[in-house]
Parts: sequence; structure tokens; C-alpha cells
Amino acid sequence: MTCFLGVCSCLGGMLAVTFGIHGLSPAVAYPPSPPSWGGEGGGRVTNPTLDAARISERFEYVARKVSPAVVAVETVKPVPARGNSGKTRSVDESGSGVLIRTARHPGVYVLTNNHVIQQARAEQITISLADNRILKPTKVWADPESDVALLLLNASDLPTAALGDSDKARVGQWVLAIGSPFGLNQTVTHGIISARERGQVSLGSTIRIKDFLQTDAAINPGSSGGPLVNMDGEVIGINTAIASHSGSNSGVAFSIPINLVKRVLDQLLDRGTVARGYLGLQVAASFEPADAAALGLDRAQGALVETVYADTPAAAAGLRAHDIVLEVDGVAVRNENHFINLISNLPAGRRVRLQVWRERRLLSIEAVIGDWNAAQARFQRDK
Repeated sequence: MTCFLGVCSCLGGMLAVTFGIHGLSPAVAYPPSPPSWGGEGGGRVTNPTLDAARISERFEYVARKVSPAVVAVETVKPVPARGNSGKTRSVDESGSGVLIRTARHPGVYVLTNNHVIQQARAEQITISLADNRILKPTKVWADPESDVALLLLNASDLPTAALGDSDKARVGQWVLAIGSPFGLNQTVTHGIISARERGQVSLGSTIRIKDFLQTDAAINPGSSGGPLVNMDGEVIGINTAIASHSGSNSGVAFSIPINLVKRVLDQLLDRGTVARGYLGLQVAASFEPADAAALGLDRAQGALVETVYADTPAAAAGLRAHDIVLEVDGVAVRNENHFINLISNLPAGRRVRLQVWRERRLLSIEAVIGDWNAAQARFQRDK
């Protein structure tokens, strides 16, 4: 299975993709949430006798509640012309977004994917609202490694969507996806959460933090940046990618969990960048059951170290190629992507204890987490 990264305007060839806090529009009065849809679990149906008409009414309620806060995002930016002429050409890119507010920072923001507005200046971005108003952002923040972007709008009378708790999302729960597939604004599709914690998804060289919700809700080019919503009308994910051979919906789509997005947003607004930890090693893209068995393990779990780079925290700790990292401070490592996320979420200077499988023996190794941003700057200087 291959994921393609793209936007609405890229309808031919390689395709496809298309990633909220408090408050809803006071302009529309909504009925109270039926108790049978609420509670822990983010919209779990607890009454098995609900008929199709009741479910349909719930879909309508959620769509009416959230759609006013969903926007279309259009970007016009210059890119190098083909060949070596030194000239540039304009490229139009399209995606979606959702209006949000934050607890600590005033104003209304558009939450979307970085790849929708990548390298564009604020004046090159146009936001089309559900009520047909057109706005320009006044400031742009972006985190390419998680594919999250945030745009500040100079307006206060805007509807916003509430952010939910993606940790409560469960496989099999109903969800709605709202966005602008193929430029068709305010499109609503439905499906279920198909899987959690998907990380084995190829999305390009800049996207390193991957921990997706998988859904079968129809998502197509132009849906990027739109919200994935639970049955309480809360944003639990930002739609980001599809797995497709044709470039259109195939029932396998991926959304960034909103709890991951919240951590990114807080840091972007507080300091303008996202601080991440690192060790300085390369892990294998997969760790197959046959590989685990050959190394004497009884299950395919953990992260297989391929390379340890010199003058890094991993090298100082004594990690080696062919080690399998099984735990980080007592947390079992599920796979290579989980390992990357665990380390990335730790602050620089933190001491961690790694449980490592080496030459059919279990070892305990202590390492000190490094500063990923500082390491990147050093790598660039050394080039």
C-alpha cells in the first residue's frame, strides 16, 4: 500500500491528499445531545435499537454544528520553472481547514496541513468561509515534521469548532469528514474509525511524526486539512492522506490525531517552533516476524536499529546497529514509528532507560535525550 501526497489541484499522475479548541457558532441553535451518543468514547452508540432515521438525524446535527467552521484554503505560490531557465511559474494548490480558538492565545485560527500552504507567504493564501466571505491570514505558523499549520485571521465574529480527545476514539465509531474535495466546498462524508496508531505510511521526506487515525470516510484531493469529527461534533483528527493507486478515495484514509495537533499548536504559538528530542540513530522501516524470530524474540515488537551516527546521544550511550529497542522508560515500543514518537516527545537533557535486545540478551542502557533542532542546525553546517 502506498500513500501519495498532494492537493486538489494535482489531479493527474501522482496524488492525493488532502489535518481544533473551544467554541461553536452562536448563530445556530442546536438540540441538546441525545444521552445515548455521549459519554466516554467520543460518541459511542450505547442503545443498540437506534434506527437508521435516528442515526441520520445525528449525522445532520453534527454536520450543521461543525460545517460553519470548515473553510477552503487556496494558495498561489511561485515554483521554479521546468528546465534550467531560472524562471518561476505560479502553482495553485487547494485544501481545507477548520476554524478554532485556543485557551491561551486570543484570536481565531485556521488549522490545516502544512503541505496545503507549504512555503507560502500569508498574502499568497486565501481563506473561503462557509458564508462566502474571503479572508487573508495575517500570520502563518507551520511544523513540517507533523504536517500541521496554523493561520491567524484578523476577525472575531467567526464560528469555531471544538477540539475533542482523540485518545478516546475507538475502532468502529462513527465519524464525519468535512472539507473541499475537488474544490467542492462543505462536502460531508461519513465512515468509521478503521484503526488507530497507524505509522507505516510514506508521506514524503519532511513528515517524520506519524501516528494516524485510519478511517473509511471518503477523503479525496482537496480534503487535506479538513476535520474528522466524532458524533459529539468535536474535532478528533485532521484529514491528511489517502492510500490509493488511482489518487481518489479507496476507503483507506489517514487523519492526524487531535491530541498530537494540540501539542504542536501550543508550542508553535508559545515559541514559534516545536522542540523535539532525538538520539541520533536510524531505525529500520519495518521489523518483520521472521526477523524477530531469527533474532530470538517471541514477537515482532520494538524498533530495529540500522545505523548509529557518530557524536550523538545514541553513540554516547553505546547503542549499536542491529540492537532492538524494546522499551523506553518502561513503555513497550510497539514499532519503529512508535519509538520515534516516544523519543521526539521527550525534552532535551532528559535521561531515559532503554531496554535493548542484543545478541539474544536483554540489556539496560541509559541515554540522554538530545535537542533535535540544534542537531539539525549542526547537520546543515557540516554539509
